[in-house]
Amino acid sequence: MHRLRKNALRHAAPGMMLVAVALCLLVAAALANTLAQAGPKSQTGGKQSFTLHSNVDLVVLHATVTNHHGRRIDDLSKDDFKVYEDGQLQKLAIFSHADIPVTMGIVIDDSGSMADKRPSVNAAAWTFVNTSNPNDQVFVVNFNDVYYIDTPGAFALNIQQLKAALDHIDARGGTALYDAVYASLDHLKLGNRSKKVLLVITDGEDNSSNYTFPQLLRYAEQSNAEIYTIGLLGGDHSGGLFHIGSGGDRHAAKILKELADATGGKAYFPKTLSQVNEVCGTIAHSIRDQYTLAYYPTNKARDGTFRAIRVVASAPHGHQRLIVRTRPGYYAPNASPRLSATNSTLALPH
Repeated sequence: MHRLRKNALRHAAPGMMLVAVALCLLVAAALANTLAQAGPKSQTGGKQSFTLHSNVDLVVLHATVTNHHGRRIDDLSKDDFKVYEDGQLQKLAIFSHADIPVTMGIVIDDSGSMADKRPSVNAAAWTFVNTSNPNDQVFVVNFNDVYYIDTPGAFALNIQQLKAALDHIDARGGTALYDAVYASLDHLKLGNRSKKVLLVITDGEDNSSNYTFPQLLRYAEQSNAEIYTIGLLGGDHSGGLFHIGSGGDRHAAKILKELADATGGKAYFPKTLSQVNEVCGTIAHSIRDQYTLAYYPTNKARDGTFRAIRVVASAPHGHQRLIVRTRPGYYAPNASPRLSATNSTLALPH
């Protein structure tokens, strides 16, 4: 089993990162004005599937739409959406409702307090893995007071490697949550899928990281990855119920929610271990059932500033209020040509 010690994950295969960036720039021209130029298409489970490449000027959003009961709405058209950047209405260049291949990391707490929870968590993660698109790129990170990549190479080559990585349990030590997520965001850059996702499962506050939460949050916003978090917080009480009562648990919940909300993901706090499986299934289907909205911003300035995004969806029939979840904004490319090339995958919400 290939296990990389602390800092090795974050700096793994820098040459591959440069190759991935170069490829992004080379295929930028392929994303002009039509979906046909976005990549090859196929039919998967009755839905159109395609690969969307990065373009340094195109802002790409992945949006989940639900009604006020939480039911996903999957029959909207391009005309049912309005996208605003810093309050200015933008013109959509690309619209699709498709299962886009994902570069995805599964990041699981392996600290001492997780020992009795890992079997249930692993079973839930397996549910999540089983929804994978055949073209997904997936890796597994286990962490305690250090973090490890437990899939051989950059990404798992098959289901067997993923299962072996999930089964590699060594529950001990503290919780270096921030370091593990930061390094996993770095590892996502080795992938060449336009959509980046992290699933993070933990049962407590960070107590071992070198990075601070503000540093992690800023890096997560720049990464354009969607982060979904599952917090098993509050301890196991009376019949398996998790109850968030202490100040530490409330702080951990706040951190997990803020990290998810800032990246267009969502935080979940199941009450029992048995609910983790259902939560993983919900997240998996949410990732697969998203709308892709892309536009060329009217603000052409390359000033590195944060641009706030608001997406409004209207029901085609009636006056049903719809809720759109996507990332709240992105950082514009920097004016420096060198920085623009280096950060081309960071400036676009994937």
